[in-house]
Amino acid sequence: MWAGRHVVLGVSGGIACYKSCFLARRLVEAGAVVDVVLTQSAAEFVRPVTFEALSGRPVLSSLWDRGGALAHIELGRAPDLIIVAPATANLLARVALGLADDLLTSLLLARRAPVLLAPAMNDEMYANPATQRNIAILRERGFALVGPEIGALAEGPSERPGRMSEPETIIAHAARLLRGKTPLQGRRVVVTAGPTRESIDPVRVVTNRSSGKMGYRVAEAAWERGAEVVLISGPVALPSPVGVTVRRVETTKELEDAVRADLSEADVLVMAAAPADYRPAHPSASKQPRMQGALAVPMEPTDDILSTTEERRKPGSVIVGFALETGDALDKARAKLERKHLDLIVVNDALEPGAGFEHDTNRVALLDREGNVRILPLQSKREVAEAILDAVEARLV
Repeated sequence: MWAGRHVVLGVSGGIACYKSCFLARRLVEAGAVVDVVLTQSAAEFVRPVTFEALSGRPVLSSLWDRGGALAHIELGRAPDLIIVAPATANLLARVALGLADDLLTSLLLARRAPVLLAPAMNDEMYANPATQRNIAILRERGFALVGPEIGALAEGPSERPGRMSEPETIIAHAARLLRGKTPLQGRRVVVTAGPTRESIDPVRVVTNRSSGKMGYRVAEAAWERGAEVVLISGPVALPSPVGVTVRRVETTKELEDAVRADLSEADVLVMAAAPADYRPAHPSASKQPRMQGALAVPMEPTDDILSTTEERRKPGSVIVGFALETGDALDKARAKLERKHLDLIVVNDALEPGAGFEHDTNRVALLDREGNVRILPLQSKREVAEAILDAVEARLV
């Protein structure tokens, strides 16, 4: 996504400038070429040499930098994206008025590239009708915005928006903006992820090794492609993906109910969760003491969610299942694809090194209902997610 992309990072003068240092570094680490443009007030908070060290390129702060007065024209035309973080109340007002009184506002007036603004200011300033009107004007002119968020400000805690979004959030919104229009744009995508847990007693549970990483990567990638994403997640230790609506569940029955509730409006379902196949037939209302000796737990099968919710599927939707096997993986996956009436199934071998549960990588095969098989190499789960969504988009076109 970011390799070789040219990004102009505009920084206006606010205490949130320190976050822009992390933002610049993250963009460079991702492979982007970053030119930093500082306003004079921004340079009072963070010196240009800091950004030069982080970006590996000269910092620009004057209309007379890099070849004279035409620098703003070159910067306005050249980049793939312009990010302004922080975008102060003063900067927003000047851009809304169409002023060009420094290098940053001049390049924003001359720009051709998409622009992402990350407002940051005192909560009273953000709530002021003048600021709200300026933001509305900028949205009407095609500027994209991320934040601000609720949280601690320089002057102390606040329960109203004003705090600049975190660098990772800004990068996620920037990536979505760079993607442009895709077949998933505006589509509703439901993704399930993680394990479920079935109670033996109030303390003990039956579960599996699923970390939820595969489903979370799919949800992130789908949102980045412009989809409206609902992530139904079992208990995992992962942060919620940016922009994604997360519904938390614990048991297989709760997962089934959540899928049933969202499925009729879903253009795509990616069933990446690993629900428990069995549950205790008679869970105890109290903890069973170890001193009682061996513990026998009669088990009963849980419902197959893809089968029990089939009647809720939206006509024309794309349904993706997953199969984690330990032998004859392709044959077992084909049988599941047919039995559960899927469009695609993602299969991998649980015993393969570096693949399956708890790893950051995976090696899968994609099978479709037409009988095509695509075997992917071992790669990151985000790369696997992109391949899955490529296959989904091919069915939506």
